Amino acid sequence: MSEKQLDVLSVGDVVTDAFIKLIDNQERIENYHKEPNICMPFGAKIPYDHAEIVPAVGNASNASVAFAKLGLKSGLVANVGGDNNGRDILAALSHAKVDSRFVHINPGNVSNYHYVLWYKEERTILIKHEEYDYHWPHFRVIDIPKWIYFSSISQHALEYHDQLAAWLEGHAPVRLAFQPGTFQIQAGSRRLKRIYQRAEILAVNREEATRISGGNHADIDDLFNRLHALGPKIVLISDGHAGAYASDGINRYKMPIYPDPKPPYDRTGAGDAFTSTFVAALIKGDDLQTALLWAPINAMSVVQKVGAQAGLLGEKELNHYLRLAPHSYHPERFA
Repeated sequence: MSEKQLDVLSVGDVVTDAFIKLIDNQERIENYHKEPNICMPFGAKIPYDHAEIVPAVGNASNASVAFAKLGLKSGLVANVGGDNNGRDILAALSHAKVDSRFVHINPGNVSNYHYVLWYKEERTILIKHEEYDYHWPHFRVIDIPKWIYFSSISQHALEYHDQLAAWLEGHAPVRLAFQPGTFQIQAGSRRLKRIYQRAEILAVNREEATRISGGNHADIDDLFNRLHALGPKIVLISDGHAGAYASDGINRYKMPIYPDPKPPYDRTGAGDAFTSTFVAALIKGDDLQTALLWAPINAMSVVQKVGAQAGLLGEKELNHYLRLAPHSYHPERFA
């Protein structure tokens, strides 16, 4: 891919997912401490339906592919090992028209590889983040993107956040969208204060919003107030089947989900599709309401196929579904 200034550079870990489709009558779901747990016989040989390997996934990589599908010049900052999985990841990014010039190859390491236990439409993911030497790349002027989309990264990369924060502080025109992952939420908003303060957009689900802010889970206004106080100009809070909420600090909207044309096949990547599509609309210059109209459509499409990327749509397809939407499908202002 020829070098060019990027509209958006996604930052985070990239991984290969090995989906293992479990057979419905071989496992069961039981509640333990009020949480659903997948259960299977211990010490037994258990049949499975089939397996599928999906390279170049993970929050940031999924976002980078979504951006490319929507016509943005998209790139990825990540680490891979010097193994066959790393080469497959780079090939998949190239196929998706994602610029991989900032993907660092670590010859002495293996690439991230996760196992996805796929039961009915849900999944449990066995994860392992390899330990890489994380360091923020050096950019020429032509390399500096218009936007950074920062998401899930290893717990071993806290200093990397400081490097990114310092770089952003020295490059004021670059705008930041932050979709924190598990380890970033565990690190706390105080430790990542500079990232939250710099964010143009913060995207979380309702449970994450509660953990990050310490606010009242039942009070969406309280969550918005607390998250805006951390610095982000726009806050997006997804809430599963209840839809999503967005605030620009002045206007607040509630958005329903887009109706599924048929039952979901695999829910992997729905959140990434939702968030990245919302961000893409804003990068393209659309308003908050248009971003809220787009995002649920891509999330709906992704869950109809295996993995986080196969169902991603282009702008023409998004607008097609928008024309077919029911009258109730629109953002409703509540503040």
